Amino acid sequence: MLPLCKETKEAGICPICQECLKEAVSTNCGHLFCRVCLTQHVEKASTSGALCCPVCRKPYSEGVLGKGYICLSHQKRVRMFCEERRLLLCMECLVSPEHKSHRELAIENAISHYKERLNRRSRKLRKDIGELHRLKAQEEEKLQALQFQVDHGNHRLEAELKGEHQLSRQLDALPQQHLDQLEEMSAEVVRILDISRAVAQLSSLVTDLERTAKELDANTLKNASDLLIRSAPEKLEIIYPELEKKVNESLLQPSSTA
Repeated sequence: MLPLCKETKEAGICPICQECLKEAVSTNCGHLFCRVCLTQHVEKASTSGALCCPVCRKPYSEGVLGKGYICLSHQKRVRMFCEERRLLLCMECLVSPEHKSHRELAIENAISHYKERLNRRSRKLRKDIGELHRLKAQEEEKLQALQFQVDHGNHRLEAELKGEHQLSRQLDALPQQHLDQLEEMSAEVVRILDISRAVAQLSSLVTDLERTAKELDANTLKNASDLLIRSAPEKLEIIYPELEKKVNESLLQPSSTA
């Protein structure tokens, strides 16, 4: 192990990985390390029962790893993640009746497991966003067609009113047809706005999923679990599956202005 020289300390270099400090933590003797590096050192050293500073060999406690790495109930390093309660557990927590029937994962395995789930969920939502963009484009085309028909109807109405030999029933039918077209246009605008809102909500979720996966560590495992629950298909059903069904049905129905 390389000693922590004055220049290294001032430059903010971790003595273990020899790179810039990330989430720096200090031992009782004042030496700085990356939190991940010191956590790995603690993992290896705890098997021998002696925790000593990698630089000066002075003893220190696991508490230097800080909040999120130490069990508040037993003041020992957390090692497992409980999926049911979404809590980090130390070895004493594991033997308690409260967690007897729960499923726990080693923290390293939990990080890998949840990172994969977050990435898989974000890919699924990106695919859904693409589908919603397709539906929005179809609705916008339909709106443009309706707009054309309304404009055409206006010109036709003007022409009919100028004619000298038109039947009265034809003249009576034109205004109602015009109103129907305007009402259908209004419904199309609402559907397009609904799709735009759904796309915005899903895009925000994708951003959260990808950022959480990238930054995932022991401290953010609970956040990852909460985010997966929030972005689950049954939770999102209110956002877009019903909307998608409604839009598809509207596309299959013959237009009243056809």
